[in-house]
Amino acid sequence: MTSIAALSFSSPAGTLGWTRWLLTSGLLIVLWVVGSILAIRVVRWSVDRITGHIDQDFAASDDLVRTEAAKHRHALAQVGAWVAIAIICTIAAFNIIHQMGVPISGFVAPATVLGAALGFGAQRVVQDLLAGFFIITEKQYGFGDVVRLTVTGGTEAEGTLEDVTLRVTKLRSSDGEVITIPNGQIVKAANLSKDWARAVVDIPFPSGVDMGRVNDLLHDVGEKAFEDAKLNRLLLDAPTAMGVIDVEVDQVTVRLVARTLPGKQFEVSRTLRTRIIRALGQAGIALAPGSAITTSSVDPEVTPSSALRGEDASEAGR
Repeated sequence: MTSIAALSFSSPAGTLGWTRWLLTSGLLIVLWVVGSILAIRVVRWSVDRITGHIDQDFAASDDLVRTEAAKHRHALAQVGAWVAIAIICTIAAFNIIHQMGVPISGFVAPATVLGAALGFGAQRVVQDLLAGFFIITEKQYGFGDVVRLTVTGGTEAEGTLEDVTLRVTKLRSSDGEVITIPNGQIVKAANLSKDWARAVVDIPFPSGVDMGRVNDLLHDVGEKAFEDAKLNRLLLDAPTAMGVIDVEVDQVTVRLVARTLPGKQFEVSRTLRTRIIRALGQAGIALAPGSAITTSSVDPEVTPSSALRGEDASEAGR
C-alpha cells in the first residue's frame, strides 16, 4: 500500500509532477510574462524620453512652431513604440504557448482555416496598416499638425494631431474631443500647418462702395500689421489685398491674404479681422447689410457663424 501511494505521488500526474512543471515550464511562463511587461514599460519609457527631448528642444528654442523634421521624428517614435510592443507581445505569446506543451506545428492547419475565414474581415486591418505606413513614410502629417481629414462617406474631422500609429490617427478637436480614425478610411488629408499657411479674410461691402478707397485702406491695414512687432513674428510677408473676388446684386467681396507660420493662420486671421473692423469704423465704411467678415478656413476658436457679426458689424457701420 505504501509503495502504491509513493508511486502515485511521484508519477507525472501527481504532486511531484506538477511541482516539477511549476519549477520549470511554469517559472519560464512567469518569466516571459514579467519580462514582456518590463520590456513594454522600457519601450514606453524610452519613447517618452525621446518625445520629451524633442519637445524640450522646441520649448528651449526661439521657434514659434515645430519644424517638419521634429514633427516627423515625434510621429516615428510613436509608430516605433507601437510596432515594438506588438513584436514583444507576439514573441511572448508564442513562447508561453510552447512552454505550456502545445506544439506550434499543431496550429498550422487551424491557422490556415482561421486565416481563410477571417481573410475578408482582416482586409480592413491590413488596409489600415498599409495606409499608416505610407502616411509616415510620405510625411503627410506629424505630431502637432493641424489637419482636416476626409473619411469614407465624406465626413470631415479637423483637429490637432495627438497620436499616429500604423493603424489609427488620433485628433484633438477644438471642443476637446479625441477623434480616432482608422488610417484605411482616410480618403483625403489636408495639412493646415505644413511648411507655411495662409490666412484668408473675405470682407463683404455694399455694391456702391468706393473700391479705390477700400483697396487703399486694406493695403494700409496689411502694412501696419506687418510692422507690428508681435504680428510680424507670425507673418512671412505683408498681407496683400487681392481685390474683388465675388460680385453679387447688392454686395461685392474683397479678399485679404497673408502667408503665416504653420498653424498660425487662425491667430493672424483673428487679428486681421479686428484691425479691419477698426479701420473701417474709423473710415466710416460699412459692411454689406446682414453680412459678416469670414475666413476660408474654419477657425477652431471662432466659428464662421460668429465671425464678426452683431456688435462688430455695427461698429463698422458707425
